[in-house]
Amino acid sequence: MGGVFDIIVIGSGIAGLSFALRSAGYGHRVAIVTKKHQAESNTNYAQGGIAVVTSKSDDFELHVGDTLISGDGLCDEGVVKQIVEEGPARVKELIQLGLEFTRIDEGAYSLGKEGGHSKRRILHVADMTGKAIETALLNAVNRHPLITTYEHSFAIDLITLQKLERAGHMRSGEGNRVVGLYVLDVFSGKVATFSAQAVMLSSGGAGHVYPFTTNPPIATGDGIAMAYRAGVPIRNMEFIQFHPTTLYSPSGKRFLISEAVRGEGAMLRNRDGERFMEACDARAELAPRDVVARAIDAEMKKSGSPHLWLDISHQPRAFLKERFPSIFQTCLGEGLDISKDWIPVVPAAHYLCGGVVTNLRAETSLAGLYACGEVACTGLHGANRLASNSLLEALVMAYNGADSVHGYLAKGSEIPDNMPGWIDGEMSDPDERVVLTHNWEELRRAMWDYVGIVRTTKRLKRAMKRIENLSAEINEYYWNFKVEPLLLELRNMIVVGELIVRCALKRKESRGLHYTLDYPGKAEKGLDTTLTL
Repeated sequence: MGGVFDIIVIGSGIAGLSFALRSAGYGHRVAIVTKKHQAESNTNYAQGGIAVVTSKSDDFELHVGDTLISGDGLCDEGVVKQIVEEGPARVKELIQLGLEFTRIDEGAYSLGKEGGHSKRRILHVADMTGKAIETALLNAVNRHPLITTYEHSFAIDLITLQKLERAGHMRSGEGNRVVGLYVLDVFSGKVATFSAQAVMLSSGGAGHVYPFTTNPPIATGDGIAMAYRAGVPIRNMEFIQFHPTTLYSPSGKRFLISEAVRGEGAMLRNRDGERFMEACDARAELAPRDVVARAIDAEMKKSGSPHLWLDISHQPRAFLKERFPSIFQTCLGEGLDISKDWIPVVPAAHYLCGGVVTNLRAETSLAGLYACGEVACTGLHGANRLASNSLLEALVMAYNGADSVHGYLAKGSEIPDNMPGWIDGEMSDPDERVVLTHNWEELRRAMWDYVGIVRTTKRLKRAMKRIENLSAEINEYYWNFKVEPLLLELRNMIVVGELIVRCALKRKESRGLHYTLDYPGKAEKGLDTTLTL
């Protein structure tokens, strides 16, 4: 493992795979580094689809308007306009790879509708869109001779010229830029050095900072933490989107009940079986996710119920099985026939609207470092993501990023000779692993209890104290013990947790996904919260 490449891609979701394909098409040698199996990503779990204008009854202006409303005053309108307008071309390229979106009898695409959308515009593959996209992209990637995929390989940290100079390995005098990456082979426990002129962060979000999430276990904020440690600005981390409707299970496991279910007429009911969303917002169940999540949270606290109900039982069984095959079968496995039974639902951490600051070319402030997908903050989502805009953003930004990296590589930045190898800690005491497991649970519980859907300054400060203690303990562990996946993930999650809390403390208002009882009003002008090491 290890070696010299033109580009290293961290992550194997829609963003990373799309970027790798286009970059390899330019003739660049690409390494994809992914810490689990290559198909394990947030993309693979995406049920809803891709929000894109394809219908004659829809237009770009409407899609832009819906996105701006959902973003609650913090979207970059220029970014929104460009991503929305480039969407159809990028989706067409997916179709050319063999992806077949669901169609209706007349041959036209079946378009779903989700919260915040004024029109039906969600292209989908039943309720397994992400999996279908992932499969199409992986098939193309695995056929390409210039792309090498390293599974079960954990990216530890970026190697930069500045870091090499500080360690006394070299003197360049040419400023700072990325020159490589340290990567842990999960099975062998050995750390290899990867050299490259450019690195694309497409490592996804950070849902597992919370104990209840729709995200797969890989979503531990690795790319965000790596970028922050390298001095790259991080923005708007307080905006954590809690998906309003995940299947409730006493075990704590969460399964996403797609917003598309509400788009097909599902109604939210409280413990007494009464609808309540109409009293909260004129859009009722199809209000933006922050509105729906807070309404559910308030109803649960008012009644003391561990969950509420989602009722789609008025729809025919045949329709539900065809439109939502995965959801139908999963619920059936839990003893629920959704054509007859109400679905017990609760909110869970779902999507990170902030992240590594980039421009529309996926460039960060650090030369050679790029980011796209959920790990990045482009200005599209603002304070709250419009449903199904995430896959759209990933496709567009991966395309733009590949073009940008191609131009950067043409400048011919050299990779230093004799890149230093990894120096590991000397201790390896299995009895000490209890520190990792205990701190893992303590961090996630603190985030859920104090940095959830509704916040206060007092709760946020309590969370910060716990995170500071955890950070000191884990940093000591990191420098003295041999690295392993659990340690690396916890180290990254602590960084991400701190960034979320610090951003939340800086925002003296309630806007979008950040709601605090101490500042329930909205400031006259919306400002971003940006942090740099």
